Amino acid sequence: MSTQTYINDPGAGQKLSDLCHYSQAVILGDIIKCAGQGGWTATGDLDSSDIQREVDLAFDNVDRVLQACGLRGWEDVYAVRSYHVDMDASYERVVEKLKTRIPGHRPIWTALAVPRLAFPEMLIEIEVEAYNRRS
Repeated sequence: MSTQTYINDPGAGQKLSDLCHYSQAVILGDIIKCAGQGGWTATGDLDSSDIQREVDLAFDNVDRVLQACGLRGWEDVYAVRSYHVDMDASYERVVEKLKTRIPGHRPIWTALAVPRLAFPEMLIEIEVEAYNRRS
């Protein structure tokens, strides 16, 4: 029987875990499920004035959490769910980031338009699942 191991990356990940009582990721055997990552800085600050930067930071945060779990990062992702407050402003940037971050494979992806996210300043949230091929 496998166990569940909960992971928080240092900095913003641990800060948000403490503030909101959740973990950034859970390891379930060879599967890692990553909580939705917003476009916050390493200290947890959000700036809703630049959606392109929020998307970039959300991608960096996914990478950081996966690496805290012992993975390479985006290279191990097989499923993506993105939540967009303004789909028109952020969708193409997410496509661009997927193409540059993981040019060698194409994970499954569901993109959803939502009226708002957990913090009012958040405009994007990206949730992933990854496979630990080394486990």
